[in-house]
Amino acid sequence: MEKPPELNPSSSSTFSSISPQKSSRLPDDTVFYAIFSDSSLNPSSAGAGASNAASLQSLHIQILQTLSPFTADYIWQHEPFALSVSSAPDHLPHLRGKLRYGDNLDDEWFVVFLLFEVSRTFPDLSVRVWDTDGEFLLIEAAFHLPRWLNPDNSLNRVFIRRGDLHIIPKDRLPSPSLDDSLKFIANFGEESRASESVQAVVKNRISEYPEKARKNVHRVRVRVPASVAQVLKHEPCLISLAVEGFYDRDIDTMKSAAKMEKFLMKGKEEEFVRVSVRMSRAMYAQLVQQTFQAPRCYPMPSRSDSQAYLEAELGMKIACGFEMMYQQRRKDGLEGKGGTWEAFRESLERSGYFEGLLPGSQEYRRLMQNAEEYFRSSSLFSRTSEMMSAPVRRIDEILALPYSADDFNGQELPPSDNDSWLYDGEDDLNSALSERQRELELYDAKHKNKQKLKVQQDATELSSTNVDEFDPSEIAKTMKAFVHKVSSYKGAEVSENRNLKEVDLDVDRFIKDMESIMNHQGFEDIASGDEIEEGSSSDLDFEDSEDDSDFEEPSEGNDEGDDTFMQSYSDALNRELNTTTLGKSFVRAKEQTSQKDEGTSSNTAAAMDEDFTPVDADVNLVKSFLDSFSSQEGLPGPASNLLGLMGLQLQDANKGK
Repeated sequence: MEKPPELNPSSSSTFSSISPQKSSRLPDDTVFYAIFSDSSLNPSSAGAGASNAASLQSLHIQILQTLSPFTADYIWQHEPFALSVSSAPDHLPHLRGKLRYGDNLDDEWFVVFLLFEVSRTFPDLSVRVWDTDGEFLLIEAAFHLPRWLNPDNSLNRVFIRRGDLHIIPKDRLPSPSLDDSLKFIANFGEESRASESVQAVVKNRISEYPEKARKNVHRVRVRVPASVAQVLKHEPCLISLAVEGFYDRDIDTMKSAAKMEKFLMKGKEEEFVRVSVRMSRAMYAQLVQQTFQAPRCYPMPSRSDSQAYLEAELGMKIACGFEMMYQQRRKDGLEGKGGTWEAFRESLERSGYFEGLLPGSQEYRRLMQNAEEYFRSSSLFSRTSEMMSAPVRRIDEILALPYSADDFNGQELPPSDNDSWLYDGEDDLNSALSERQRELELYDAKHKNKQKLKVQQDATELSSTNVDEFDPSEIAKTMKAFVHKVSSYKGAEVSENRNLKEVDLDVDRFIKDMESIMNHQGFEDIASGDEIEEGSSSDLDFEDSEDDSDFEEPSEGNDEGDDTFMQSYSDALNRELNTTTLGKSFVRAKEQTSQKDEGTSSNTAAAMDEDFTPVDADVNLVKSFLDSFSSQEGLPGPASNLLGLMGLQLQDANKGK
């Protein structure tokens, strides 16, 4: 038999990591949490492992006892709050747990409330909590977080300690490991404590607990078979599995409901009783809002009594949910399948075990059979089978006890809770959206005020500064910095990965082509200023001649040809510029010095006309800006707009006159 990849419990488990960003696949609608003790941070020594395990076991019991008053009567949507000891060799010893909240988001925030209570009761503990979305506590306080914090750098930074939310600062630990973060928060907790605005948002979200947890429980009268009433009497929490079985039903499980072999063994002669059932509001909505036809074997009262029919209809859905859950769990227990098997099967697909075969093909079925046989022989099979069969065994134990309808008749039942909240949810939704909208508006207003204040401060500084003290060199410096930046969705910034490759230019070929063009167009005639003015053009027309043979190529091996051409070309350009006023519009490097020299003669000035000294780019830039700004006469214009973008503001000398 071909052996599948080795089974690894940690890889098959969906809670194999204590880091929200390391687990490759997290189950949807599940919250994860981990509790670390300061004692586990000490260096390992002989016997430290056994000591830590014993300490964690004791801590485990103390935490459950502390939380018992809050969780004793609470009905969880899918599974109760639980903790287990984790002492994996690649992780710090800690307590961990996970809870699937499904459609009941209140379960997740109730868990957060419980973890805050644990951190307040045990000051030497650091707690982590995350879900499929990652650090959802940061998401809740997104409008109040420091700007440097984002999902990419939030790993191992967010903790709950001593009833407060802590965020490890970036300047202290740029890339923190879990060990480093736990040690930092234990020794420098005051530095990592989040700001008051972040604390307020998170604590406001859980401020209504535990009262809100009590309000989340809905009590309703139902008419059910005596067997269902007996199970709910001993294990009220099993209502969650029954509702889940009803809500997630499929064709196969509905076949079980059509027979009702377990909870309606006597058929239409089965005794029915009225009981009061406690469930979460989400469960009640899942039952009431779904249309479901009663099986033929299930007796229903007449519709004439609407109240009795509603109680019977809701009880029928609960009874069918128990039947479908029981039969499916019993089947999965025998086969050892379920979430663990699905995780193992998906790991086989990712590893290429099925080699791209189509599901249902003969070779695919053969490989699947080998994988199932290997899975049954593993330790995971026995653990999964036991976990899936646990509710089935408990139900069998309860129904094995003697019971009858008389045990439930004559009891005074509390009235059903008002379910108007089920139809008034739109108001709550609008209220929540309005609150978020106000939070967004406050966030925008806060940042706009900051920007406005900064602009006012800059304007005040500029206005209080004497115009004579203005340094024109700032314009040149700012422009250089501005043009070297690129634009992105974050604004103008220097690209770290910009292409620094130089332009690939064949200089020799370029010079030869230019020389050929000049020779072809009559280079000697260019010296004439009149002809230049009549026929000059800013572009060279390469399309006038399509035959390269018309161009006169320079003789090969003439070393002085290139130098002669460049000198002639440069002289021609200079003579052409001398016939225009363009050259006089630029300030040259030596011109500033000569203008300051009072003893400069006219002969020197004349000599400067022939001295083609380099142009001072910075001085010309500043001069152009100032000329353009002056021409605006205090009105908006391109110069002031561009200077404003660069963060500079000039004071109009004519303003106020």
